Amino acid sequence: MNLDEKLIERCIKDDQKAQRELYGRYAQKLMPMAMRYAKSQEDAEDILQDAFIKIFKSLDSFRREAQFLTWLKRIVINTAINHNRKKMYQQPMLDIEKVTHMHIESNLTLSNMHFTEILALMQKLPVGSRTIFNLFAIEGYGHKEIAEMLEISEGTSKSQYSRARALLRTMVDEANKVVQTNYLSDERF
Repeated sequence: MNLDEKLIERCIKDDQKAQRELYGRYAQKLMPMAMRYAKSQEDAEDILQDAFIKIFKSLDSFRREAQFLTWLKRIVINTAINHNRKKMYQQPMLDIEKVTHMHIESNLTLSNMHFTEILALMQKLPVGSRTIFNLFAIEGYGHKEIAEMLEISEGTSKSQYSRARALLRTMVDEANKVVQTNYLSDERF
């Protein structure tokens, strides 16, 4: 029995010290994922806290068919989706079949940006677009899977992903203009 399995068994028996240890071991690994789905640090902390409550309640159902961290990530994703579900339905979503004027940018490059800069831009996205962008571009789910998870049409998933990409492209372009303007106005040159 490895260290994680022993820790899981202790957590199942409601050992609070083991629960704190499990939280300490995995919270930092899961927080960036929660941040991608959240609008703020506080929202991410709420998502992570809710996820750990679900984790502790369902540890006995962990079947060890997947890696433990993979199982934990799935719970964080589902918790984030549930956290954002109400907000997503408050904002209108467009179905791609109904959109004829949307220009889809085919080349969104973020390689020159730091993770925290990208995260800050992603947090500015509307909740529906942000959620779908994360699920498709980062987590690797297909639009059909996303549609089933979020109870939307596949076309809506595609259009929200395209919308997220277009909004990110605009924000990246604006950020680059600010950097260039600051660079050109630097008095040292």
